[in-house]
Amino acid sequence: MAVIKIDTTQYDAQLSEKEQRIAAQFQRFGVDKLEVFSSEPINYRQRAEFRVWHDGDDLFHIMFDQQTKDKIRVDSFDPAAPLVGEVMQVMIDNLKSCEILRRKLFQIDYLSTLSGEILVSLLYHKPLDEHWLSEINALKEKLSSKYKIDFIGRARKQKEMLGDDYVTERLNVNGQELIYQQVENSFTQPNAKVNIKMLEWAQDLCKPLKNDLLELYCGNGNFSIALAGSFNKVLATEISKSSVHSAQYNIAQNKVANLDIIRMSSEEFTQAMNGERSFSRLEGIDLNSYNCQTILVDPPRAGMDTLTCDLVANYENIIYISCNPETLERDLDHLTRTHEVKRFAIFDQFPYTHHIESGVFLQKKNT
Repeated sequence: MAVIKIDTTQYDAQLSEKEQRIAAQFQRFGVDKLEVFSSEPINYRQRAEFRVWHDGDDLFHIMFDQQTKDKIRVDSFDPAAPLVGEVMQVMIDNLKSCEILRRKLFQIDYLSTLSGEILVSLLYHKPLDEHWLSEINALKEKLSSKYKIDFIGRARKQKEMLGDDYVTERLNVNGQELIYQQVENSFTQPNAKVNIKMLEWAQDLCKPLKNDLLELYCGNGNFSIALAGSFNKVLATEISKSSVHSAQYNIAQNKVANLDIIRMSSEEFTQAMNGERSFSRLEGIDLNSYNCQTILVDPPRAGMDTLTCDLVANYENIIYISCNPETLERDLDHLTRTHEVKRFAIFDQFPYTHHIESGVFLQKKNT
């Protein structure tokens, strides 16, 4: 059996290396001390994607070595959340003996929650017909006695759903249960327990802040919903249609009454704020009614463009969540002309990799 094992004795050392690297990189911004938030050393990923390899009667998950591109057989995967790890083996056991379900299957994706739901997506190089639907329905019925499980089948220009195309996560954040719909193929934080630490850190930042909050790149409302209780009103923007749909669902599920989410890119919102363009999507939203003294940004790896940085610099308080230290450093060069770094945290979303999630809190300099 091929097992992807993690040497957990190395965890503290790898996190320390990240801390030292980030501290050195951002020292010139006056960062004296990092707040460091660790991960579970194993079983931390709620999401996992694997290619599938066929070898005669055998069938197994594989990954590819990033350097050599060699394929690695994966029968057991330590980074996966316990539910993902268990269902991985169950799927292989059931697929092996079913020619209709295994034929032309090339990838399996798993999306799970801390609250015990799992969605399995099966990707094929063949059309999915009524025989496939019959077999996957039988498998769902068989497994549903033990798991809260749904299936999606994907082929070229085809998507078949057996149940929902999302899971519903329930996170305990500072003693409050927050509900988040997480849709297949949409971005969600893969390390749910570290995500909780990020939300609690952001809530701690926002306790003394007043007035209203603006958030750009809000995704499914991960931060907006957790922070809404700290502000009079919250306005958030997101360009992805599926993420906005999930955010609206999450607002309703969490009974948040002071949060509006609009589907706009950060560039479009900048144009609207500057009076350069009008948008029908802003109908019913009076931007002048907001007294936003705090802005939260959680941009993609590319960071923010110059115009968005200019917009962000107008706010008294800036909370910047980053998945890329290089673009964060570039954007801080811009933002620290007007603001100073007050707090800097790192969150180990991706243990045993080079990647690190950062959170920076900046306040406008006294002039």
